[in-house]
Amino acid sequence: MKTLLKFGVEEALSHGAVYADMRIIDRRYETLASKNCDSLSSRTNFDRGFGIRVIADHCWGFSSSSKLNKDEIARIAKEAVDIAKSGIKLRRPITLADSKVHNVKWATPYEIDPFNVPKSEKISFLRELDKIMLSVPGIRIAKSIMMFKKEKKYYLSSEGSNIEQEFIISGGGIRAVATSPDDVQVRSYPKGPPGLFQSKGYEFFKQFDFLSNAKRVATEAVQLLEADPCPVDERDIILTNEQLAFQIHESVGHPAELDRVFGFEANWAGFTFLTPEKLDKFRFGSQEVNLVGDATSPYGMGTFAFDDEGIEAQNFHIVKDGIFTGYLSSRETAPMINQNISHGNARASSWKRIPIIRMSNINLLPGKWDFNDLISDTENGILMDTNKSFSIDHFRMNFQFETEMGWEIKSGKIVRMLKNPLYQGITPEFWNSCDGICSEKFWEIGGTINCGKGEPEQIIEVGHGTAPARFRKVKVGLR
Repeated sequence: MKTLLKFGVEEALSHGAVYADMRIIDRRYETLASKNCDSLSSRTNFDRGFGIRVIADHCWGFSSSSKLNKDEIARIAKEAVDIAKSGIKLRRPITLADSKVHNVKWATPYEIDPFNVPKSEKISFLRELDKIMLSVPGIRIAKSIMMFKKEKKYYLSSEGSNIEQEFIISGGGIRAVATSPDDVQVRSYPKGPPGLFQSKGYEFFKQFDFLSNAKRVATEAVQLLEADPCPVDERDIILTNEQLAFQIHESVGHPAELDRVFGFEANWAGFTFLTPEKLDKFRFGSQEVNLVGDATSPYGMGTFAFDDEGIEAQNFHIVKDGIFTGYLSSRETAPMINQNISHGNARASSWKRIPIIRMSNINLLPGKWDFNDLISDTENGILMDTNKSFSIDHFRMNFQFETEMGWEIKSGKIVRMLKNPLYQGITPEFWNSCDGICSEKFWEIGGTINCGKGEPEQIIEVGHGTAPARFRKVKVGLR
């Protein structure tokens, strides 16, 4: 691989590139899904190719191919340079932030390679989960899914970095659907579809107690059919890990992407209200709120050793003690705000896509509360769990989230189940209302496997670590 990488970079430089890097990616995917015990889907995909990125005549050029041989690499290298030279010259030169030279191999730690586990064992496990959920009267649909990805990535730059990384992601979930003549309700575990994922091997399914939770999930789905609707009011709310992770993704992660500030990204997920004059000055949240971009988090889907520009994984504050202090950046965008070091957030979804700014693991640091104490301290609130639907404006300010389930809290006690709970707010007002975050004991990392961004579209895995947290005087129940 190193010989091919070196050949590709040298070919690009020979055609006039002033900078070049090349990535070779080899991937394997497996998805198994069961529905009502008798409907099974099974898919295994293999994917390999390379991409060459260059700077020539002050423009980026990129091209890629799935044919990994020297003749094709030479053609793609020239094509990438030709694309750069044919582009409209920028009014400013491309300045890249500093980068150290690295010669490193790194791999995700794991215990059980999921691709070595017999498929029959996986299918049997999924059908057993379906069977448990269907045993609860009132369940119409039971779904179980598991997914795995194994990826090897090879990288070489004209600056001398030579990096090899191997990633494994495993996860999945269960979902029960209950129906009545006038209603449909769902419950999921351990997260909304397609489930929870982490940088682990097959041990993921050993560590999460799916079998015990299958009956609980199905029972709650049936109970929701008769539950009272969420009141229309202003209440304190407590968000569970799953829901808060989604809130972080949409109202913290995306607006902190620096390419949105300069209009490089808008079509898929909009712009951002976090403009440069706010850096180190704007009160994003309360004193309790500390949010970090941490590509070093154990088990995170956004965990890596180096991004796709050869920048070492970092852990930095986006919000420190409530103040907005950092963007997700790349080598190109960091100098545009007078920073000479990238935060290492340039990643591509595959070998056939150019790296753009993406989240790694965007985490809310734990506080000091015990979960039960946070409930006991809440006089008039709603505990909300597992995202069901959402909307947010193109500047990531006004939002609305609906969750699968809620529990009303009165005088420090959970008094009843609520269906269709919904809350809405304005991002900085919402985060400034946070007055309690649970401790590390309740902290867990999850995230999403299908974060979309860019045109052409890039779907990528990102992580979010959090513990349950409370927000004061939030509008709830309004549709």
